[in-house]
Amino acid sequence: MPHDPVSYQPTPRAVFASDPGATRGRLFAEEESVFRSPFQRDRDRIIHASAFRRLKHKTQVFIEHEGDYFRTRLTHSIEVAQVARTISGALGLNPELTEAVALAHDLGHTPFGHTGEDALAALMQPYGGFDHNAQAIRIVTSLERHYAEWDGLNLTWETLEGIAKHNGPVTGDIPWALAEYDKRHDLELHTHASAEAQVAALADDVAYNNHDLHDGLRAELFSTDELAELPIVNGCFAEVDRIYPGLNYYRRRHEALRRFFGILVEDVIDVSRARLAEAAPQSAEDVRHAGRMMVQFSPDLWTQLKVIRQFLFERMYRAPDVVAMRKKVTRVVNELFPLFLEEPELLPKQWRKDVAEAQGEVALARIVCDYIAGMTDRFAIQEHERLLGGVL
Repeated sequence: MPHDPVSYQPTPRAVFASDPGATRGRLFAEEESVFRSPFQRDRDRIIHASAFRRLKHKTQVFIEHEGDYFRTRLTHSIEVAQVARTISGALGLNPELTEAVALAHDLGHTPFGHTGEDALAALMQPYGGFDHNAQAIRIVTSLERHYAEWDGLNLTWETLEGIAKHNGPVTGDIPWALAEYDKRHDLELHTHASAEAQVAALADDVAYNNHDLHDGLRAELFSTDELAELPIVNGCFAEVDRIYPGLNYYRRRHEALRRFFGILVEDVIDVSRARLAEAAPQSAEDVRHAGRMMVQFSPDLWTQLKVIRQFLFERMYRAPDVVAMRKKVTRVVNELFPLFLEEPELLPKQWRKDVAEAQGEVALARIVCDYIAGMTDRFAIQEHERLLGGVL
């Protein structure tokens, strides 16, 4: 039976929301749009970036060519942005800034997901290492080269801060790519990010915990019955069975997982509202200097999520077929990197000016790293086959 209609009431903008009218601006001064806020403009520039389009053919869990229905890094980013915008609106935050950070958070990912990142990090260890969050900053501040007056997208300070620190303050050994930009444009890496960026980080957790269960089922790495035994999810199946007894197999699991999705989102909203009310920040700056994350899951739900994450690790991320493919694609990265380092003339012509200006092996290795990190799954496989005769 349909529910009684309830009219949507938007949450008023909070005093601690990031104000686009009070932005700290861009590294390169430019005239702002008369019909888009600075954060809207950031979001739009990210969507139109080459690196964003390439996410279409980059791994989330399964290699891009393994199936049309599995999430890619692009569809994951879109789902994160949808969740982030919902939570941001409920908390009275700025949805455009939240969405910009969410859409950009994975721009620095390599081909083949975390497998490719692990391989590049090991190869780059003598040259300063590799970190996908720092690489995202490198992309939006340097490697996107379309504008006449600057390299990068010239995003606002708030969006750059959110990309750099959405998981919390950056302390200890700062990745070189991030440290290099921070010298030019201080992102205050020692503080927390805005509440909007913190929402983007939690939205990432919500999205992948939900969609990895979907994709694991589709890949038949575990059964619906096994899924229904997990914490949180078990109650979702029980509710579906109570409301819709005898429901079709596929609809039943979809209904259960959409309820699971809803529980995660509602938990973040409820807990974050309470934490913000307790801290009572009066500005976005107060959030940055609160000394703790304002946007979080409840301890009980987080404990249950860790059980689900361990299940996914054992049954999905380390499934025999997934591990076998990880070994194959690791070889692709491990063999392409030294080849380009020894023969940089194999790089496309638009990279040759950078190669000619590179001062020493470290600089050259970082150019090769940028090139490989930007590859899609399919292009990396094609180049490996073309240049080295490798076949997956």
